[in-house]
Amino acid sequence: MAARRPRSASDHDSDDDSYEVLDLTEYARRHNWWNRLFGRNSGPIVEKYSVATQIVMGGVTGWCAGFLFQKVGKLAATAVGGGFLLLQIASHSGYVQVDWKRVEKDVNKAKKQLKKRANKAAPEINTLIEESTEFIKQNIVVSSGFVGGFLLGLAS
Repeated sequence: MAARRPRSASDHDSDDDSYEVLDLTEYARRHNWWNRLFGRNSGPIVEKYSVATQIVMGGVTGWCAGFLFQKVGKLAATAVGGGFLLLQIASHSGYVQVDWKRVEKDVNKAKKQLKKRANKAAPEINTLIEESTEFIKQNIVVSSGFVGGFLLGLAS
């Protein structure tokens, strides 16, 4: 992916609209938080820390993620359920009349659009899945600690 940036007045001719092409992928690679923390070609975390440290790091981050996931999930379910309940009460009381055929038509239209977008996004998703799988394989100790911590966070 590249971005175009107009050159300054001294960089281009009088009427020529020249652009300098910047490689944003290289910028992202150089300014990646992971690279700053573990080094440019850090590979697996196994080379940096002991197994116990990796399990603790994975477990703590997993627990935090699981705990937040649980809290946000409950909040989202409460909001959606409460909104639906209020809509039903308003509908039965006569305040709101819902055109269910129109709702069904709109939902079907949205499903078709999602299928089209999902088919277009498949290569990017496959690349992300492959990269994630490779990361998990290289960092199996941290990954297993994360999964364990995540499950504990969900349970608490």
